[in-house]
Amino acid sequence: MPVPASAPDAAASADGIPLPLLRVSDLSISHDGAEAATPSGVSFEVGLGEVVLVLGPSGSGKSTLTLALNGLIPQSVPATLHGSVQAGGLDTASASVAQLSPHVAMVFQDPDAQLVTGTLLDEVAFGPENLRLPVAEVLARTEHALRRVGLWERRDENPDVLSGGGRQRLAIAAALAMGSPLLVLDEPTANLDPVGIEEVYRALADLVAAGDHAIVLVEHNLDAAIGFVDRVIVLDAAGRLIADGRAESVLRDRAEELHELGVWLPTSALAALRLRRAGYVLDPLPLTPDDLRDALAEHPPVPAGSDASERDPRPAAEPAAVITGLTLRRGRTEVLHDVSLSVPAGSFTAIVGANGAGKSSLLLALAGVIEPPRGTVRIGGQDVARADPGQLPGMVGFVFQNPEHQFIAHTVFEEAAHGLRRQGLGEEDVRARADDLLDRFGLADKAGQHPFLLSGGQKRRLSVGTALVAGAPLLALDEPTFGQDRARADELLRLLAGLRAEGVTVVVVTHDMQLVSEYADRVVVMADGRVIADGTTGEVFDDAALIERAGLRLPPLRRALSGLAQHPALARATRLADLPGGDA
Repeated sequence: MPVPASAPDAAASADGIPLPLLRVSDLSISHDGAEAATPSGVSFEVGLGEVVLVLGPSGSGKSTLTLALNGLIPQSVPATLHGSVQAGGLDTASASVAQLSPHVAMVFQDPDAQLVTGTLLDEVAFGPENLRLPVAEVLARTEHALRRVGLWERRDENPDVLSGGGRQRLAIAAALAMGSPLLVLDEPTANLDPVGIEEVYRALADLVAAGDHAIVLVEHNLDAAIGFVDRVIVLDAAGRLIADGRAESVLRDRAEELHELGVWLPTSALAALRLRRAGYVLDPLPLTPDDLRDALAEHPPVPAGSDASERDPRPAAEPAAVITGLTLRRGRTEVLHDVSLSVPAGSFTAIVGANGAGKSSLLLALAGVIEPPRGTVRIGGQDVARADPGQLPGMVGFVFQNPEHQFIAHTVFEEAAHGLRRQGLGEEDVRARADDLLDRFGLADKAGQHPFLLSGGQKRRLSVGTALVAGAPLLALDEPTFGQDRARADELLRLLAGLRAEGVTVVVVTHDMQLVSEYADRVVVMADGRVIADGTTGEVFDDAALIERAGLRLPPLRRALSGLAQHPALARATRLADLPGGDA
């Protein structure tokens, strides 16, 4: 195979010292209509071989920051930028995106948003072709990039046949083919199942090991990313940089502070913070399941405190929803095959499975968003397919995976008020309840802003809030914590638990196995459009072979504590709430 032209070497200063691939200097960005800049006054540099993780609560400006690194802000996304960003020595505010492309490449959350051609080969060749490179170099770059991510043998296939992880690896290959030494990835695993997440991080680790790239990463799933990153930058709620250092040092030494800020930490670190309060001496702070397991294996037993809290399954005489013989097609493809399922009233039911298993399709049918060709869906005894569209919001509240798909108003306040007005409430009552809803979801200061200008986490909170206003007895949510910081995710899940205590049935589709372990009392496992397991959370997670067969992974806490003979009380724990020590 001919060797492609290498990525541009890092420029050197006059004294021969390599210049950074990226230099961010006193950067502040204000979106139109925003009252404050986020990020605000941020400065840092990134050099070759570094993997830099950007952490911060929702709304701190992480995604906004990434969009400024390749010039999309301010050139394509309207915003006011103060300070400067230099990539490959070029100012990203003045150099064109095309000029910047050989120096910095962006990989977004949703790979489908940046795939445009009919074969993997054409997709990866598309960028270099637009640089008007010679054909031989285009082909060499394309082959090199596809081999780097393990997709060369599938080069003639359509991207649509790839798994979620495969499509994300394809997006990474397309970025590599541009010759960019700096890759910027914004939540690259957010829509992926555990196997897809492993695929992506394996491919990225191989790139970094070769020594010719650097990566800037925004990621909430620290359980997946912790072994990959070597440096962490933290923004606070106001978008200011408050930490920049080695990953292990920042996450261990400032764990309490980051937790208070609402930043995600690895599950094992959260568990260790609780255990420290119960008398366990865990130093240094464990960051991975293996770290936690090894530390506890060497730790003497600690006298047991109060018993672990019990999960309440809330058995019900009548199911909230009954699905019978459900078959669903997408085009010519049958994506659900004769699915039958009963959802207990008052339960918190999680639907899990690999990408393409049919989870979201099942949820869409449950909510009446799509009508199946065969089978029935009944909620409270009423056939969803026969219900008047105006009745559906009062039967089931639905939250799409992409919040923007359900926004219809021009301001956040009007979005919250719309469902209340449909209930015939007076304007004074509408305003009071809409204000209360926005306050509960941390959006009161965004009331006059357009929903599309919110951060990803803020959009998610608004979409969940608007689904609640009609008071439906069943809530169906597709990846409800996607894009949320830890504090807002906890707040949302506590709200759902509170609604469940009031009799509301909650059904979620999620890839987050720890979330399932923490909150769900029932789990439905899907594979290839069929239900392969339906039982209590404990029953499902006790079957490790089933979890593996479904393309999933056991929750991090279960992996760390299962079978820990020296600490039998801990070995039975499946949730952070089961551990002694109070809230971490």
